[in-house]
Amino acid sequence: MRLRSLFISDIRIQYKYGFYWLYLFFSIFYIALLSAFPESWRAKAAILMIFTDPAAMGLYFMGAIILFEKSERVLDSIAVSPLKTAEYILSKLLSLSVISTLVGLAIGLTAGIVSHPVLFILSVFLCSCLFSSVGLIVACKISTLNQFVIATVPAEILICGPAILWLFGWDQDWLLIHPGAALIAILSGNAVFPLLILLLWTALFYLLACILVERMLKSVGGIKL
Repeated sequence: MRLRSLFISDIRIQYKYGFYWLYLFFSIFYIALLSAFPESWRAKAAILMIFTDPAAMGLYFMGAIILFEKSERVLDSIAVSPLKTAEYILSKLLSLSVISTLVGLAIGLTAGIVSHPVLFILSVFLCSCLFSSVGLIVACKISTLNQFVIATVPAEILICGPAILWLFGWDQDWLLIHPGAALIAILSGNAVFPLLILLLWTALFYLLACILVERMLKSVGGIKL
């Protein structure tokens, strides 16, 4: 019950501050851009767009949300409420990942690369949860937007570099242990092992986010609770 109420509240806040309108703009932009590409480029372009949507958008949106809650002292209320850390994190991840998955699905259907809808939706959803968790982890230690942007530069390089190498032909087997490369492999038709890798990375970063958010909530207000 608490998780459902928090999930609905997060959706309302995201809608109020224009997150969904921004997602709508990028969806229309991506789909229009796809229609301008030659047929031979369309599949790879769509996969790259789907990958960068949860990787970039989810990461930065999560950072913006946490910084907003810090500045408005929302975390002070959460710290003394009966809300569990896992519920707080799950609400954030689910509210962002659902919209990211819908955008990814719209792009995939437009490009005609959704051959297994359930697998497609699951992989994009997991990827969005993973990268939103990264944004949450970074934001726990950050107090300003400028600090967050600087701190996410190495994260974006580590996230996007191996995945782009895989997409454009450097498909070494060991690269599949990278979550971004695993997602692209799934979207390209390779399913079982990459999906397992993506699931493990998502669980790992979720657990790490739980630990750091718990510490953050215990230290709000400048004192240790």
